[in-house]
Amino acid sequence: MSKRASLLIASLLLARIALARQAPSQKDSAPAPKRDVSGLWHYEGTGASEPIAPDSLIPPMTPWAKAKFDQERPGYGPRRAPGGNDPILQCDPSGFPRIMFLNTPFELVQIPGRVIQFFEHEHEYRTIWTDGRELPKDPDPTWYGYAIGHWEGNDTLVVESAGYNDKTWLGSSGYPHSENMQITERYHRVDHDTIAYDITINDPKAYTAPIVGPHRTMRLRPHDEMVEEICVHSEEQSFHDRVAAPTVFKGQK
Repeated sequence: MSKRASLLIASLLLARIALARQAPSQKDSAPAPKRDVSGLWHYEGTGASEPIAPDSLIPPMTPWAKAKFDQERPGYGPRRAPGGNDPILQCDPSGFPRIMFLNTPFELVQIPGRVIQFFEHEHEYRTIWTDGRELPKDPDPTWYGYAIGHWEGNDTLVVESAGYNDKTWLGSSGYPHSENMQITERYHRVDHDTIAYDITINDPKAYTAPIVGPHRTMRLRPHDEMVEEICVHSEEQSFHDRVAAPTVFKGQK
């Protein structure tokens, strides 16, 4: 068989596989329910921990943020360094929005006046108030902030949040943020099984312009269940000693 024929057959096989993968979502897709984002959702990303945005979409840092960034030593990724000081390596909370872009699901539960967002990773949750209140003027800084939401039309939940502490990173590369960070999210339920997700971060103390994340897709997982995934410090330390640290030192030889 010629090389060209082999390539043609391979192309046809790949096309059939792609169509087979698309068919279920097209067949099973139903209209989005009105003002409802309930369900177990999974971010359709790379399958690995992702930053809030790729480096090309991160605006220049302020001197304050650059000084913090230069002190960070990621435990993995292209900037990994011995003695990594990524907060999650010692079981500190991932915080928001970093937890959104891990390869683990989250569940949205709607009750009158609020939406509760449960995360499989670290078994954490946050409340999104939808009762018409405003963001507090001077909230106490926390790992997951204070969030309020309202509907645009019948298919988009807009969430605004503030009140974050500055102990978390915006991804494994070590991008920092300040306690002045404010976040706007848009959960646009395109159809029954799909949410188009957009996020914008405003933090003038840390960045010279807003960080606008790329468009992302969340898929409904109606038959999945969240498992207990708790960070246990002794297990993290064991992984560091057996795997992470030897890998870093080997790579630097």
